[in-house]
Amino acid sequence: MKRYASLAAGLLLLVIGSAAHAEDAQPFVTNKDVDLTMILPPPPANDSAQTKAELGEVLTLQVTRTPEMVASAVADAEENVWRFANVMGPKFNRETLPKFSAFFDRVVATEGAVVDPAKDVWKRPRPHQLSDLVKPAVKLSSSGSWPSGHATVGAMMGIILSDMVPEKRAEIMARAAEYAHNREVGGIHYASDVEMGKISGSVIAAVLLNRDDFKAEYDVAKAELRSDLGM
Repeated sequence: MKRYASLAAGLLLLVIGSAAHAEDAQPFVTNKDVDLTMILPPPPANDSAQTKAELGEVLTLQVTRTPEMVASAVADAEENVWRFANVMGPKFNRETLPKFSAFFDRVVATEGAVVDPAKDVWKRPRPHQLSDLVKPAVKLSSSGSWPSGHATVGAMMGIILSDMVPEKRAEIMARAAEYAHNREVGGIHYASDVEMGKISGSVIAAVLLNRDDFKAEYDVAKAELRSDLGM
């Protein structure tokens, strides 16, 4: 029993340490560098025909989603690059890719630093905040709905990861699209939030890929990834 208790404690410390490291990651850019309020249109009004139609889509998904779809949406609520493991293979994990991991922690931190201030400006209510009929299958959030942060970071991760491994570009980008759509399946975002997230992620990724500080860390992470995967 002591042996298993020690093993469990070790695993717990590893998880806590990894989470703390991710929280300490510094973004490559912030909203001072990429101001989404100057790029995206404002969200549709709460009482607009578009919002009403999108709310209907959320409610339709709510009654048609399968347990498998719900499980996928819940799993994809995590914001990290390891959600692409089903595409990248069994060697794709934090333990064997420390430099790659630290690099993508900064990518994820960049999404929050750019998107969160824009959400605060637009303050679009989430579907469940407009209708009591909406019962999200994922963790509730009270932050603005426009644009979707998950869709943004999914696009960022997909673009950057597929740039590192172009052999898997189609599969990676399909996974990024699924990751984004799961915010609709989970009932926590409208379709237009997700589309704006994809646009936001594409813009941020393009900015990052042209920065020298980003490219320096990108090259190290890419080399470690391709070596680990035997490419």
